[in-house]
Amino acid sequence: MPRALSILAALLLFSGLTVAEESAPVLRIQGSNTIGAALGPALVKGMLEEQGLQSVQVQPSGNDNEQQIIGQTSEGQKIRIEVAAHGSSTGFSALKSGDADLAASSRPIKDAELVDLEALGDLKSPDAEQVIAIDGVVIILHPGNPLQQLDTEQLAGIFSGRIKTWEQLGSGRGPIHLYARDERSGTFETFKSLILDPLGQSLSANAIRLESSEQLSDKVSQDPQAIGFIGLPYVHKAKPLAIKDGDSQPMLPTPALIASEDYPLARRLYFYLPPDNQNPWARSLMHYVQSEQGQAIVSASGFVAQSIQAIRVPPFDGMPAAYRVLADNAMRLSLNLRFSEGSATLDNKARADLDRLFAWLKQADKFDRKVTLVGFGDTKDDPARALLLSKLRAMAVRRELVRQGVVLRDLIGLGAQLPVADNDLDQGRVKNRRVEVWVN
Repeated sequence: MPRALSILAALLLFSGLTVAEESAPVLRIQGSNTIGAALGPALVKGMLEEQGLQSVQVQPSGNDNEQQIIGQTSEGQKIRIEVAAHGSSTGFSALKSGDADLAASSRPIKDAELVDLEALGDLKSPDAEQVIAIDGVVIILHPGNPLQQLDTEQLAGIFSGRIKTWEQLGSGRGPIHLYARDERSGTFETFKSLILDPLGQSLSANAIRLESSEQLSDKVSQDPQAIGFIGLPYVHKAKPLAIKDGDSQPMLPTPALIASEDYPLARRLYFYLPPDNQNPWARSLMHYVQSEQGQAIVSASGFVAQSIQAIRVPPFDGMPAAYRVLADNAMRLSLNLRFSEGSATLDNKARADLDRLFAWLKQADKFDRKVTLVGFGDTKDDPARALLLSKLRAMAVRRELVRQGVVLRDLIGLGAQLPVADNDLDQGRVKNRRVEVWVN
């Protein structure tokens, strides 16, 4: 029996599905509209096809922002999976009520949600919390707007309503029309946590709120006075802006800057599967998403895959001398290894990225003195401490690489140089604590 069919037979056996029960969904996914509108159904379709199902189709369920993916076995038995996309918070609510097996979220689970769902197990454990893709919250304008960039303080002023006209920004005339995702949206939660909350601001009551990402993008591209925010795949005809955070360089939402999470509004997209949930279809999907085939679907859907690429970094003003030598002679890999907040422990994504890194280095024959690690920190008013901690973070990654037989070429600590976020804010300092990987 082919491997895909043998796995399918096991899934059917463990799910207890019978012909009489074929109308019941074998897997229910609820949560993020950013994920559920297209990416989630595409990943489910790919997984079902890999399992050997035939005539797999994505169909509307009859309710707004809800879809079903249906396939059939070679014996004609129908398999159905449901995806409801009403916002990240609804996914965690559905886990609690038992109405979903898997939550899709375009933001990390909140502490209050963790406590509320503790009966389901530790949803922050590596098996439960999995990053499925990287996205960038993109600030979009009407394509005729001449504005090229904004900083995060200006964004907070605009979306809180303190900056009301385009004249205040030196771009055009008339009132600024605000467009934002709805209150349940993970996209809104991300924007709020990165832009509004740090400055104690709230979204203006004049903002037009929309549940659909597609609809928001269309509205902005048709309104010359508009500004809005959206996930990367939904920019369409609108114009994206470069964003600056603190002392960082202005950054456009390019795939390379989003993949490394250097772009100020980069964010992770997640699946959350309770540890005690033994639904084999959910576990099969979690495994498929991390595979090469799954990440190819992520890329084809307009998001940024976690596949590793080697990137040439052009020189820029203020580039440190040691970094310039690297840029002239080596290539940077498209990942940054980051750490759990308040800890020297690599976070869940970094641990998964290490597995990808080992596979990439082996395939590229880079195990022997071809790798340089560059660590970064934040100031906290003590540059010497930042330099030391940047080296210690690089050493923590080195330990993991050495265990797999990688012999490093060099290890560099650059302290608080080259920040990618505002060091005056806690969330910015966390983002600046990172380790880059370079290869010759």
